[in-house]
Amino acid sequence: MAKSEKISEAVVRRLPIYLRYLSYLQQVGVTTVSSQQMGKNLDVNPAQIRKDLAAFGDFGKKGIGYDVNFLVEKIRQILKLDQEIRVALVGAGHLGHAISNYNAFLKDQMRIAAIFDSDPAKQGKQIAGITIQPLEELKQTVKDRHIRLAIITVPAAAAQSVADLLIEAGIEGILNFAPTTIRTEKEVRIHYADVTSSLQSLAYYLT
Repeated sequence: MAKSEKISEAVVRRLPIYLRYLSYLQQVGVTTVSSQQMGKNLDVNPAQIRKDLAAFGDFGKKGIGYDVNFLVEKIRQILKLDQEIRVALVGAGHLGHAISNYNAFLKDQMRIAAIFDSDPAKQGKQIAGITIQPLEELKQTVKDRHIRLAIITVPAAAAQSVADLLIEAGIEGILNFAPTTIRTEKEVRIHYADVTSSLQSLAYYLT
């Protein structure tokens, strides 16, 4: 794929879904899978799956399907999960604790490498073996540990200032759990995780 070609965000968001499914197939010993089978299990149009994957290369064989191990490796490369990606987490509250503890069990190359909080009572304590640091140390720590992504789990009122600090430190992407929109003039990718909105939209379908 030429670097000049634009891949839509929708495609990029589907790749981890494919990867999770294919990783499961690896675990149960399945070696090949068709786009039809993937589509059936993931509730995605098989033609869409073929189109998504074809945007990055020719990974399938007509009449045979996809080699599961090969496709897992290729999607990991596309998502840059074949290299270590270090993440900073800002906000050591209940949600921050949960995410950090979950991080300890991950097998991927993506790792929380630093945790920050403005509360002096939390600073110096550890979560999953990582010492909580004051925000004043964020910029230097991001530089020293080559951290590229960040997770924000602070109250809404503090989210913008925290994002500004992260962006100034050189962070390239942010996953924001705070219930507020973050604005920036720089080209930094910001994704939002809103559990409440997801549950509210799910409630619509209750009978």
